[in-house]
Amino acid sequence: MDLQKLNEIVRTRAAIRRIQRLVPAGGPGDKVFPPTYPGERNAPVHVFEERHIDGEVRRCVLLDSVQSQANRMELALLERVIRAGDPQHRTHIPHILTDFTGARDGDVDLSDIGEITSLEAPHRVFDAIFRDSELCGTAFWESEPGKRLVAAKPANATAIFELSPTALVFGCWFSTGEGGGLGAKFPRALVSEIIGVDVAPGRRAAIRVDPLNIRSQVRVAGTPTNWQPVDQGGRSPSEIGHSNIIARIQQEDGTKRSIWMQGVTIDHARHVTVLSLPTLRRLRFPVDGKTSPDRDDAARTLLAALALLAVTAQDREGYNLRSRCDLVGDGATAFEILGHDGTAETFALKLDGALELFRAAVKRAEKAGLPWPEKPLRLRPREPLVQIVAESRRRALAGEAPAED
Repeated sequence: MDLQKLNEIVRTRAAIRRIQRLVPAGGPGDKVFPPTYPGERNAPVHVFEERHIDGEVRRCVLLDSVQSQANRMELALLERVIRAGDPQHRTHIPHILTDFTGARDGDVDLSDIGEITSLEAPHRVFDAIFRDSELCGTAFWESEPGKRLVAAKPANATAIFELSPTALVFGCWFSTGEGGGLGAKFPRALVSEIIGVDVAPGRRAAIRVDPLNIRSQVRVAGTPTNWQPVDQGGRSPSEIGHSNIIARIQQEDGTKRSIWMQGVTIDHARHVTVLSLPTLRRLRFPVDGKTSPDRDDAARTLLAALALLAVTAQDREGYNLRSRCDLVGDGATAFEILGHDGTAETFALKLDGALELFRAAVKRAEKAGLPWPEKPLRLRPREPLVQIVAESRRRALAGEAPAED
């Protein structure tokens, strides 16, 4: 794969796809632990469903959602490219960051938060963290780059390309803007998901066994850091970290009887990644109010190269999805180039080759007149943001309720 070929693919094809087979790092039959979501009465549940795979209906479980995969790829770009320890791999990708170093409210120092980048913030460039930050003393949304960012739309995506192009690859939405969240939406161009195939649920009786054997019938009152035993009322000692804690979720048939369940076994995991090229072709990149087909081509090709870089960076980072959910590849898998008629051709690509392709795309974009700043746009948190973070820490130390889900 070279830049000329990638440019032709972006202009004329339907998608770039990869279907990767993964297996548990512990070998066949080893348990893996899917994410849990709140079910009835907030009982933790896994997401099971039936899917058509290879002409058969197979029992599957979600191992990593589209949203989670996007976050992992962004972090892989941050760690394996932007902050790479190896200078040969280190390459700048424009991004926004809010720096909490030196931020303080009274007795609470927030310097340990460090820098939060647009590759880490939940809503990317439109996250409230950046909305509530400032640039050279001016509220970010009221600054010149902030105003351009807020005004961005698919027909004029240059500001997002300049400030944080990963947001165009993984999608973003100005949901907190004026008009009740009617701000511009940029759909995901890169979609990735991991499921477990031919799944068998596992069971386990207790999450934690208390070495003090404190009984659940004993009642306490107060906070986890300031409590007293009481004769009546109060709450279970498990709510302050004592007593046995049992994991219970309902059966899949919906009956009220609870069972103990944790983890699953799978035949294999299926990782599907699709880069939608029509999504990239809908983006336009005018500069100084002037459009240019060559500049649009260069920007879209760079975004495609960035997407491939994100996929290969995650390959290098590995598939540690969560505790006791480590996956490894079951052989090398090539990328497929899909035509509009469904025909496919393949190509192989790893991180080193993706970096070379991306750097060539950056040079072409700069020649076409596209902005590509060499340093991130650095913001500082505004005082109200510092205050609510500090107050949240004070309340947490006092044993008050945790943050909302």
